[in-house]
Amino acid sequence: MKNMIVASTSTVHGSAYLEYLLPALENFFRDVKTITFIPYARPGGITHDRYTEIAAKGLASLGKKVVGLHTFDDPVEGLNNAEAVFTGGGNTFLLVHALYKTGVMPVLRERVFDGLPYLGSSAGSNITGLSMQTTNDMPIIYPPSFKTLGALPFNINPHYLDPVKGSTHMGETRETRIKEFHQLNAIPVVGLREGSWLEVKGEVITLGGTLTARVFLQGKEPFEIETGSELHLE
Repeated sequence: MKNMIVASTSTVHGSAYLEYLLPALENFFRDVKTITFIPYARPGGITHDRYTEIAAKGLASLGKKVVGLHTFDDPVEGLNNAEAVFTGGGNTFLLVHALYKTGVMPVLRERVFDGLPYLGSSAGSNITGLSMQTTNDMPIIYPPSFKTLGALPFNINPHYLDPVKGSTHMGETRETRIKEFHQLNAIPVVGLREGSWLEVKGEVITLGGTLTARVFLQGKEPFEIETGSELHLE
């Protein structure tokens, strides 16, 4: 049974790394002693070691040990022995490239479907969907495939932004870009605003946080789902 928290971001304005998620994570990781951190997205080009230190500091109040997947000689074996996984944000292209290069992607998918507790934020949330094609990131490296874990029956657009009323910005809005995606793809997309997350228990998906999420279906008008409610794509 899938057991995931899929978060829009690791940090909301005015709070520390993962701080807003800690109440939910305390229960989520209750029966876990060690969390395996996947640092491959490494934002800003920081080292895997440094990124793992940031994750460990953010989770320190939970009293859990955090170990970077990159420290294992065989990352597949490291993942197979993991009690829980946290995949951090950064660049989704870099993350997906590394997951395929190390052979981790199919193993991670299998373990997630078997119920491994999985926390993702930003890029780590992008990979829970059917594909990474609704990421906001620049294509700094070319992954072997855009196909990701498929643990959710839709794609995620993290850090979803609403149009700013009165803005003079002439570029595309996030909604416009998702509608462009739907010109060529039928995959539903859920826009997660910062401070929101999806809690996944088996096939039940519930929106957490204080904000609504925006759901996009090909050929239909987007609609909002309320926090605390189950997500249905009808």
